[in-house]
Amino acid sequence: MSYIVFALKWRPDTFETVVGQDHIVNTLKSALQKNRLAHAYLFAGPRGVGKTSTARILAKALNCKEGSTVHPCGKCSSCLEIAQGNSLDVIEIDGASNTGVDEIRSLRENVKFAPASGKFKIYIIDEVHMLSQGAFNALLKTLEEPPEFVKFIFATTHPEKIPSTVLSRCQRLNFRRIPLMEIIAQLDKIAKNEEIAIDQDVLLAIARSCDGSLRDAESVLDQMVSFSKEKVSLQDVNSVLGLVEQDALFAVTDTIIRKDPKEALMLLGHIIDEGKDIGVFLSNLTEHFRNLMIAKVTGADPTLIDLPKDICDRLMSQAQAFGLDEIFIAFNTLVNTREMSRRLESIRIPLEIALVKLGQGKKTLNAHPHPEPLKNPPAVEPRAPKEAPVVKAAEKETPPDSDKALISIEQVKQLWRAVIECLAKMKISAATYLNQGDPLKLERGILTIAFPKDYSLHKESLETKENRAMIERALSEVFPATGLRVHFILTQELAPKDNPDNPMVRTALELFGGRVIEEE
Repeated sequence: MSYIVFALKWRPDTFETVVGQDHIVNTLKSALQKNRLAHAYLFAGPRGVGKTSTARILAKALNCKEGSTVHPCGKCSSCLEIAQGNSLDVIEIDGASNTGVDEIRSLRENVKFAPASGKFKIYIIDEVHMLSQGAFNALLKTLEEPPEFVKFIFATTHPEKIPSTVLSRCQRLNFRRIPLMEIIAQLDKIAKNEEIAIDQDVLLAIARSCDGSLRDAESVLDQMVSFSKEKVSLQDVNSVLGLVEQDALFAVTDTIIRKDPKEALMLLGHIIDEGKDIGVFLSNLTEHFRNLMIAKVTGADPTLIDLPKDICDRLMSQAQAFGLDEIFIAFNTLVNTREMSRRLESIRIPLEIALVKLGQGKKTLNAHPHPEPLKNPPAVEPRAPKEAPVVKAAEKETPPDSDKALISIEQVKQLWRAVIECLAKMKISAATYLNQGDPLKLERGILTIAFPKDYSLHKESLETKENRAMIERALSEVFPATGLRVHFILTQELAPKDNPDNPMVRTALELFGGRVIEEE
């Protein structure tokens, strides 16, 4: 007999063997018992969580020779034919390869014929969202008033792509990603039945790599059994899948606690040398700080963290070394690292910067939301009194004897780089956008910042309430007691493309060690 892969061999064949979808199973069993089944169902959810398997089980329950039951026998001709995929009354259609109107018209013509042997004729359409608009339109009338002996079961990973006219004619059941511990339990069951030598930490690594998909986890386990000689080791899994061990996440976080950025960089270098995917490492480290937050707030509630108890205990212990605000800052720093890596098309450099920044300790972490002012702020000149000034209504809000200091536009230009750097500590993307603007004029405490006319996106982004507030806070750090506000305008000029003094060009030159070559 030919070899059967785990994903097929261990595919659920009864409602009781469906993993992680109790809410779906209970709904369908109740409908069967009360004889209140809808004529069309939409099974929506991520890949590999049991949508098509549940559809087949429902088909068995409807057409079993024992009659409609929540416990199909699995032995009668109808159950066996459905399991083997050759039942004349259960028609499975791949929506991805049957997208046209003609296929649905054929279905519409055949749907009027009674089932061959079972009680119902059941159409299971997988990835139904792949059907064309014309095909959906051809299906509508049949969906609305199908014959009594016809049932439709649609499965999709993208329900948002299905027309609302079709959705309104279906009873929708949402499948969820399968919890980590339930995947581990199923993999453990398979390993014991297949007599596979494997440790729990290996099962954890496999389960974490599959994002809630049991089918993917079973496929990975199958792959690892083929790859390994005797016992499946954690090193084998990490090597094949490029995963980062849980211990590495704790170790890197410990360097942040100890304020040891050098050791953090050494650990990162070791991870890279082992051929691990540092993109996966960044994602896992971000999730690790999320788990630290949950541990800090809830006392490592395992239902929220979805990890084994021993790891939850380690998270709880490590979380005690951080304040909640420090965890938030670390999390935001890692998220910004991902954003920076997209712009640089490199993950290593932004990640190294983030680890060094986080490894500086509490003083640096707490400086992020409230950047420290420069040690030598610019000199400010007191308002010079004028003889018999003519005071307009708008000027009465800021009288000549106000304690607000005055600065000049020249001083702003001189320390513009300090403003950018101060803003970068709060939000890198806002600093990047502001870096393309130039301070133009300063009147009555309002700083006008000009952007080339092809930089309207930068202007609009900085005009949001959040970004404007951060820019004004950065200005107040560099120019204390001035209370500067900002105003953005577009000039009539385009941004120069090859000017080495242009901020974007200058940044690129610094990053890549380049130089501008003038065209003849």
